[in-house]
Amino acid sequence: MASTEKKKKTVPARTPARTKVRPAGFPTREQVMDFITTSEQAAGKREIAKAFGLKGQEKIALKALLKDMADEGLIDIGPARAFHKMGGVPKVTVLRIVDVDDTTLIATPERWEAEGQPAPRLRIVERGKRGALTIGDRILARTEEAGRGWVAHPMKKLAKASEELLGVVEEGDGGKLWLRPVDKRIRRDTPISDVGTAKKGDLVLAEPVGRPPRITARVTDILGDPFAPRSFSLIAIHKHGIPHVFSERVEEEAVSASKLALHEEKREDLRHLPIVAIDPVDARDHDDAVWAAPDDDPANEGGYKVIVAIADVSYYVRPGSALDREARKRGNSVYFPDLVVPMLPHQLSSDMCSLRAGEDRAAMACHLVLDASGKVKSWRFSRAVIRVAAVLAYEDAQAAIDGEKPLDLLETALRPLWACWALLRKARDKREPLALDLPERRVVLDDHGKIVSVAVRERLDAHMLIEDYMIAANVAAAKALEAKKAPVMYRVHEPPSRDKLVALKDYLATFDIEFALGQVVKPSTFNQLIKRVGEAEEKPLIMEQILRSQTQAYYAPSNLGHFGLALGSYAHFTSPIRRYADLLVHRALVGAHGLELPAPKGDIPDRSSLSGEDMENMGRVGEMISQHERRAMEAERDTIDRYVAAFLAAHVGDLVEARITGVQSFGFFATVEGLGGDGLVPVSTLGDERFYYDEAGRALEGVESGDRYTVGQRLQLRLVEADPINGALRFELPDALPQRPSFKKDRVRPGSARRGRPTNIRHIGAKRGKHRR
Repeated sequence: MASTEKKKKTVPARTPARTKVRPAGFPTREQVMDFITTSEQAAGKREIAKAFGLKGQEKIALKALLKDMADEGLIDIGPARAFHKMGGVPKVTVLRIVDVDDTTLIATPERWEAEGQPAPRLRIVERGKRGALTIGDRILARTEEAGRGWVAHPMKKLAKASEELLGVVEEGDGGKLWLRPVDKRIRRDTPISDVGTAKKGDLVLAEPVGRPPRITARVTDILGDPFAPRSFSLIAIHKHGIPHVFSERVEEEAVSASKLALHEEKREDLRHLPIVAIDPVDARDHDDAVWAAPDDDPANEGGYKVIVAIADVSYYVRPGSALDREARKRGNSVYFPDLVVPMLPHQLSSDMCSLRAGEDRAAMACHLVLDASGKVKSWRFSRAVIRVAAVLAYEDAQAAIDGEKPLDLLETALRPLWACWALLRKARDKREPLALDLPERRVVLDDHGKIVSVAVRERLDAHMLIEDYMIAANVAAAKALEAKKAPVMYRVHEPPSRDKLVALKDYLATFDIEFALGQVVKPSTFNQLIKRVGEAEEKPLIMEQILRSQTQAYYAPSNLGHFGLALGSYAHFTSPIRRYADLLVHRALVGAHGLELPAPKGDIPDRSSLSGEDMENMGRVGEMISQHERRAMEAERDTIDRYVAAFLAAHVGDLVEARITGVQSFGFFATVEGLGGDGLVPVSTLGDERFYYDEAGRALEGVESGDRYTVGQRLQLRLVEADPINGALRFELPDALPQRPSFKKDRVRPGSARRGRPTNIRHIGAKRGKHRR
């Protein structure tokens, strides 16, 4: 023992080159590393010093030790100068969600500066209410190693303001470059500190640099000419983070899947029936077709037999395949006026899964029997092979049935469909679903992508006919699965919340219309309300407000009914080419009704029914695809607003018929009748008199003149600006001095604008007379 002690004294302890002597009680490398890897918070120099009680010269020695450990490749420094294990991830850091693996969200560190090492991919572990996060979100998260990888526990969802900026490079005074945002909610341009190779007029992606208030933009990607064909759609794709490029593996798998044998001998052969597809004239794919004929069963006199044939997408897109994972990630196809971002590669969506006329196609057939009152007496499902007799545009089908256009299939296909539809309408009228006849805008482009017109889409009987057939098939799919106690991805639409109903009551009161809150609210309640309004001028406004009072529909494996359609069980079955929810319903039907076909050869998965993973993750998948649906709706709406602004740009300076859609203290918003597209009338342009902002009455009222501007009011306005880049419009009153046509906005530089309420505004609170604020 003594010899050992003597040896220890004669051999000096090994110390790092930079700090030969350590103060007594100073932590070892192992202790520092253990603290960094186990700390529940960011471990910076201050936190380490506090943990070990270091002061004065000890802190200087700690700094040197940390530098040594970094030089030796033991630790690295991350955001906020917090240390973490080399090759690892800080204990608390900012992550960006970039992908989804089946139902697990995947994130990467927002900053990763380890040379030669790919950024780690962390699995997100959500607790409590799930579905709050999606691809593109930024989060502050606590991280930890688990097995061979990393997991992240979200602590806080961060604002998107610090994400990439999308805008157009513009030149200001003195040649200074500015980034003009494409998002009309962002009201200020950003100075560009690093333009790269971008030029004035380019549409670019940039990242914010610096800290408020000195934020600048560094251009990272050049997207091209913002006015080139398809650019408006590309703006929306990048702004909303919509996946739009298929990997080589997915494309190859689509080609392989498209070559699968149909197995006609094992499918129900419906090729002899005159089945027709009726779609929009500009439809890119055709996933549904219909057929009807009088029922030849004497016991069902006056009834009809119906077949709703849907593309058999589940046969080609199987659980666990690369195609399946990509479809789940997208959730749905996104339709823009000039292009479509499909859920599935074109090899399937536009070819083998599209029900083309005269070609044999695999289909999932829903067979319905209706009685004379329109009630569905029975249903069954089969895998079939069909040959569509014709693909008709809605307008052509309507013209044929109205006798305005000859059609060979009129007697054999269309007349039976219309006759059967009369029965479906009976059943629909009896259940009284919500009937809101709100206009839908349609942008028409020429072959070069230029705008021909923007108009309200005409609502024909042919549209309602197909809609009613699809609803009947969707109900049958949900009930057929319930009967087998199989999983169902329901389309859920819950009744309006009390808060929304109170807001509706207050709004209707401004028109002297009563709305009782104590009543049992049904869709028919709102229909009766619309009938009471009649054809009054405010009818469109009231219908829009009723729509706003409704909850947003979503997908879930729990059945809470569909309020708007007045249905107890409802699932989406009719569009599996463009909606992942429908694909899951198809798979469930295959499994529940024994419709599996022989397993394919090669690398394609054996089964086309729901997998165990599908069943286990129905709730999570429902949340994800509901988010993706909302993302698609916002992107489509933004793009149409940009096209409307581009169309109106040629009419700057003209008077337009408009309607006030919103009032705020800084002015009121109005929309062009028949076109849509909201624009602002700033209060500063209403004259020099003072205006009261009546919050309860949602109005601006002049003190001297008594002029009142309120929601719903129709008036003529002069269009003074139409900005296609961000879809924004600006109006003034007709007697205001007209401005020259221009796409450019009057820039407001930091510090040049007076903040706060306009000087000619006084505010009246929601409770009039109680106080002003």
